Amino acid sequence: MIDWSRRLRLRHLHLLVSLAETGSLSDTARLAHTTQPGLSKWLKELEEDVGATLFERHARGLRPTAHGQLLLGHARRILSEMARAQHNLEALQEGDSRSVALGTSPASAPSLVPDAITYFLRQHPRSRVQLQESTMNALLERLEQGELDVVVGRLDSYQPRATLRSELLYHEPMQVVARPGHPLSGRRELGWEDLLAYDWILWPEGTPIRSRLDMALTQAGLKPLPCRVESSSLMGNLWLLQNSDMISVASGRVAEHFTARGLVVSLDFELETQGSIGMCWRDEPLMDGSVLDLLDCLRQAANTPIRHLQPTPPIA
Repeated sequence: MIDWSRRLRLRHLHLLVSLAETGSLSDTARLAHTTQPGLSKWLKELEEDVGATLFERHARGLRPTAHGQLLLGHARRILSEMARAQHNLEALQEGDSRSVALGTSPASAPSLVPDAITYFLRQHPRSRVQLQESTMNALLERLEQGELDVVVGRLDSYQPRATLRSELLYHEPMQVVARPGHPLSGRRELGWEDLLAYDWILWPEGTPIRSRLDMALTQAGLKPLPCRVESSSLMGNLWLLQNSDMISVASGRVAEHFTARGLVVSLDFELETQGSIGMCWRDEPLMDGSVLDLLDCLRQAANTPIRHLQPTPPIA
């Protein structure tokens, strides 16, 4: 069997990714400053060496096959790692330490992740942290592609992946929240009939927190909630709650964080469902020491109750 991988260069990996993103030989040739016949000849030779078709040819362009998707996944990870290697080498030459890339979902953003970053930067005062916030599905894709080192978020609907490892940090209840002074805020032992009288801000369908809420409704034999706003923006939801009589649902730590600051109140209603917060990272034989330290900082932050947190001095 031909060891075709030895003949591949980084430029070839860029070509593969470009072909998948543009779906066009002509566009990729133009972007790569090469000719379309030359690019077509190279792709055909690569497919012959691999022994499989990498792209289906259609009238509307190219589409990766299963073999192509597999190779593209490796290509993207290699390119991402090389880009980060260049960045870290440049930082080292300038006297800085390396950077770590952390992805988080809104459910873990208010306290857990900021606390962990604070702990990490105290250990590594010259390091840099790149923080990205998105949905878990999007973050896990970036993690697999090497664009992120660690992802933190809800693991309620997480499906184990062969290339990733995961660890549960804590379970937490879900709480119904509203603005301070909301008509329901002073009432006790609320029922679903009380909550259904108000419009709701709901997380998008398919998100773990929405799925948990829908499950609770189904178990109670109720129809979907009267949703006026569907939003994955934590700060946008907070602003809407403070300026209306709408109500929403939040994870326990998020609710506790904003309640302690007088921004929302938790209503006296028990949702019989829990969520789980955890972290994921790539399953690699040689883990970078900075990434291992970040994982430890996340464990430390997860074990720090919000009510015990005190204002901390600036990081030196």
